[in-house]
Amino acid sequence: MTNLFRKKNIQDLLEESKETSKGMKRTLGAGSLIALGIGAIIGAGLFVRTAAASAEHAGPAVTLGFIIAAMGCAFAGLCYAEFSSTIPISGSAYTYSYATMGELVAWIIGWDLILEYAVGAATVGIAWSEYLNNLLVNVLHISAIPYQWCHSPFLTSLEGVHGIINLPALFIILVLSLLLIKGTKESALINNLIVIMKVAIVLLIIFIGWQFINPANHTPYIPVATTYVDPHGVSKSFGGIMGVLGAAGVVFFAFIGFDAVSTAAQEAKNPKRDMPIGILGSLAICTVLYILFAHVLTGVATTEDFRTEGKEASVVFVISKYMTGYSWLASFVTVAILAGFSSVILVLLLGQSRVFYSMSKDGLLPFSLSTLHPTFKTPYKANIMIFLIVGFFAAFVPGDIVGDMSSIGTLFAFILVCAGVIILRKTDPDMPRQFKTPLVPLVPILGILFCLAMIAGLGWTNWLRLIVWLAIGLVIYFVYSKKNSKMNKTESDPS
Repeated sequence: MTNLFRKKNIQDLLEESKETSKGMKRTLGAGSLIALGIGAIIGAGLFVRTAAASAEHAGPAVTLGFIIAAMGCAFAGLCYAEFSSTIPISGSAYTYSYATMGELVAWIIGWDLILEYAVGAATVGIAWSEYLNNLLVNVLHISAIPYQWCHSPFLTSLEGVHGIINLPALFIILVLSLLLIKGTKESALINNLIVIMKVAIVLLIIFIGWQFINPANHTPYIPVATTYVDPHGVSKSFGGIMGVLGAAGVVFFAFIGFDAVSTAAQEAKNPKRDMPIGILGSLAICTVLYILFAHVLTGVATTEDFRTEGKEASVVFVISKYMTGYSWLASFVTVAILAGFSSVILVLLLGQSRVFYSMSKDGLLPFSLSTLHPTFKTPYKANIMIFLIVGFFAAFVPGDIVGDMSSIGTLFAFILVCAGVIILRKTDPDMPRQFKTPLVPLVPILGILFCLAMIAGLGWTNWLRLIVWLAIGLVIYFVYSKKNSKMNKTESDPS
């Protein structure tokens, strides 16, 4: 039983991080890591979740929801920063868990990260497909892609057309997978260009929209507590403290992605300095942008707008209806959303491949997945495997099926990383730490409590899906991974 919780030696991990000649290329500086984080964070959350949280939970107080969600992410981010600077190895929470809580916990979190990254990338790929049609029709004024070639076979249009395959979603995932195989440096360059464009669009909306704010839309800022019944007949707390907390649970999804920065630790030029800057820097920048963006959006339009006409295309709707003379901005927003989704998919695919790479090197997954390309020095076989998995979901499964499972995976990872910092401070207090999480154990405990509170709001259906997913993972661990683990083989043959 004890070998279920065998831990990786910290010194071995540190030696592994120094093997740059055999491993992946160290090409990412602090600026690229910040851009990587922003690329993963700013996407569907900003352009879709803001309006949903305002309509269903908090009205203009959605900004307070962003602050609460950001606080939870900040506590976890401080813990990620300590780990990523202390143990600069690919694998993120998986590697940290292996070093602090043992192999079984590491497997669970690694399997859980597959849920976060792979399902998340597929979901955003499906959304990318939908917005591509929006671009074709409303911006380029040409015909949309036929329904059957951009929808799952489980979906049928109002006209009775059955979906066959979602080709645009499959296409964008293929292109970005090939880009990742080509190299992290090239991928980071493309991501940097996308980040510059979409941050510019967000700033434009903030600066231009500020002059159209109607103070009446912000009065009262926190609506009186009541109940809102959504179109599906589900009752939700609206207004008051519970409404703000509900909004925090919704907009938390807008922060998913900053943890993916830590998966690139082995490709950072100076991980002990750059990783904390990348993680905390991207989180800080996005938090400021989110709060200002939400303040403008809820000031220009009413809560009722977001419940009726706005919805998913809320930003374009607000510009078209209220911001007279700026119709051109609506077209730019559509392009920015497409670009934003692309960079989110790119970073999620990157994170997933690095988790596969680490698990494969440890023997918990087939060893071939850790094979590096002879020229590009990227885990290309892992990228190919991930393309097949993510591509299948994106091409054939409806987007609403995956729901909020990606977020549960993220929150679960946050909790284990926060707990790991406390454990490692006790078990190895003298380890050199380039960055130290302040006020331990208070900050990690607050991170755990914030994450548990947000998990509680995700509903029993998502808990059930997570339990089923973890049960499948445990079967694989005990059938294959446990006996093929590199640590198991070392224990069986110490020589």
